[in-house]
Amino acid sequence: MTDSNALDPEDRKIVTLARSARARNGVPEGAAVRDETGRTYVAGTVDLPSLRLTALQTAVAMAVASGAESLEAAAVVTSSEAAAEADLAAVRDLGGPGTPVLVAAPDGTVRLTVSAG
Repeated sequence: MTDSNALDPEDRKIVTLARSARARNGVPEGAAVRDETGRTYVAGTVDLPSLRLTALQTAVAMAVASGAESLEAAAVVTSSEAAAEADLAAVRDLGGPGTPVLVAAPDGTVRLTVSAG
């Protein structure tokens, strides 16, 4: 596990934003992504009868809808031990295979960082 205080300040920011989205919305996951210009997009899980997206898929979709052309980093706060393949695929589609994905516990502690590839 990684002490969140040891993270780069911009990475710590997206973990904090993801954690806040999860708590504020009472959803299973919160996520945040940072695009190539430094803008951040924050989202929670979407679970409607006709639409189901993970928090990270939703954050990536928000970035795309806002005109982002690439991603610098992504974070997901989840009770799962790892990022889902669908999450990694969404990040990879916009950011490329080397984009780091921080996977954090609900308390904000980063469990691991993996590449989207």
